[in-house]
Amino acid sequence: MKTARLCAAALAAAALIILFAALPQKTAFEGADSYAFFCGDTSRNFREVRADGNAGIMKLVLSDISGECATYSQFDVEGFLKAIDGEIQFTEEIAGTRNLYISGNLPYSVTLYGTTINAQICIGEDGVKVASPIIFGGY
Repeated sequence: MKTARLCAAALAAAALIILFAALPQKTAFEGADSYAFFCGDTSRNFREVRADGNAGIMKLVLSDISGECATYSQFDVEGFLKAIDGEIQFTEEIAGTRNLYISGNLPYSVTLYGTTINAQICIGEDGVKVASPIIFGGY
């Protein structure tokens, strides 16, 4: 009887662990029109994996995520900065877009010009692209 209870408790604990592991993972950005993950650690093995509609589940199955990217038709920059305790480090204008490079509380980072950057926001006429640590592959 004692063995049966112990086995039942072990099975219940295992089921609970599996349930929590199967829940979608929190993504770096919420409410995006489209979503992608940057995978790989060098330009040789880099790939962008689209995850529209199921980003939380996709994050569970990818093992080599090195960044995340979201696109928005409208985006509240000030609200985003506040949410991540972010600070704009520098900006640049390229091909009709304005790019903000931000240090803040996000899971990915790169060093640019001696500064830790956790996010890039690219503001264009057609919308906004946000990535952590930066936008890879183009705007």
